Amino acid sequence: MAKTIEPLLTVADLAAFPEDDGNRYELIEGELYVSRAPGIPHQLLLQNLQISLSEYLKKFPVGILVPGAGAIFSDYDAVIPDLAFVRHERWDKAVTGDKFTGAIDIVVEILAPGTQNRKRDLSAKRKLYANHAIAEFWIVDSENQSVLIFRLREQGLEEAARLTGDEELSSPMLPGFRLKVGDIFKL
Repeated sequence: MAKTIEPLLTVADLAAFPEDDGNRYELIEGELYVSRAPGIPHQLLLQNLQISLSEYLKKFPVGILVPGAGAIFSDYDAVIPDLAFVRHERWDKAVTGDKFTGAIDIVVEILAPGTQNRKRDLSAKRKLYANHAIAEFWIVDSENQSVLIFRLREQGLEEAARLTGDEELSSPMLPGFRLKVGDIFKL
């Protein structure tokens, strides 16, 4: 008996989805992922991290930080990272028009509650970002009050650090940037 192969969705198919229904629609390898709009706790964590990174970038203008912009890597891969950072010298390689289309230096995702959301970010998005040469992938986990840092290696995005409490978040992409992980979770 032949196995039925479902058609993959494309970025063009996303145009048919409603824009104002409170959901976020993302494609990873042609599979549709739907999540609700982020809640207040998620947005407060995002704000804390965005403010810290923005203050750093005012003093050390090494690149551009963008919250919630779309990233379209192929006809079958379109996601909305919570934060994306690209160094100035790479901006033209990472951006086309108003979307990210190339390798971003750092992608930040704040885990939404729920098993499916965790699985999407820890597995599907990690694989996607590795396939598209994202140098660093940070996962902010409010449930465990931790930050997982993955760095691109030959085998993909490999875990480089799991930080909590007073441990400091840093990156070779952001020389001199230091942020106590616990400060991200102060609401």
